[in-house]
Amino acid sequence: MSSREEKLEALGRLIDVLETLRVQCPWDAKQTNESLRHNTIEEVYELSEALINDDHTEIEKELGDVLLHVLFYSKIGEEQGQFDLASVCHREADKLIFRHPHIYGETKVNDAHDVETNWEQIKLKEKGGNKTVLGGVPNGLPSIIKAYRVQEKAANVGFDWEQREDVWDKVYEELGELRSEIESDSDLTKKEGEMGDFLFSLINMGRLYGVDPDTALERTNQKFIRRFNYIEKRAKEQGKQLRDMTLGEMDRLWEEAKSTEA
Repeated sequence: MSSREEKLEALGRLIDVLETLRVQCPWDAKQTNESLRHNTIEEVYELSEALINDDHTEIEKELGDVLLHVLFYSKIGEEQGQFDLASVCHREADKLIFRHPHIYGETKVNDAHDVETNWEQIKLKEKGGNKTVLGGVPNGLPSIIKAYRVQEKAANVGFDWEQREDVWDKVYEELGELRSEIESDSDLTKKEGEMGDFLFSLINMGRLYGVDPDTALERTNQKFIRRFNYIEKRAKEQGKQLRDMTLGEMDRLWEEAKSTEA
């Protein structure tokens, strides 16, 4: 692994390349915060996929792309006289020191849960920080991640199940209410409301048992895509189109796909 000096040298090299491109490349020269935003979101999702797949080569690649965007926004901020990379780094370091009084102060903690609880309390006290417990959850987060984060933040101030096993009764309760609405003649809004309540309870259950629901669902998405692609491939090998196959035929190929994975 690289030494501290080598890491700083590599960072400096990347900054030099970015500054050269910002001046000499027409595309890089015209970029703004707004024009880069969608690309940044895409890069973060690509990093997320690499992390889920535990693909170290892709993780390294996508981390580089995300780092480039951090440097790019810092460069734009510098050009506008608002901030630069140094101020970004110092602000983050100051924030971390302030939020870790058990390391840089006299606060005592017993475990990671105590750290999380202190973290949320400190954020409420920070100048310019969150004004409410849930104020730091971005509205634009995907729904599953947002639900997990609001539950997590609420739990950090004590709004949580006393016994995690109790959440199962809530899951079954919400499932029953959802089924009742789905099978009734109620309007779509009520059905959506019960569906949301049921999903929220499932996410809560996953949180309490240490299962990240977003990661779990994405793994299932990938598994379904992988197996369905197998069905499509085998169907073509047999000279068939999926739309012309019976459900039984596709089910047999699905089981075949499962057995090849095993």
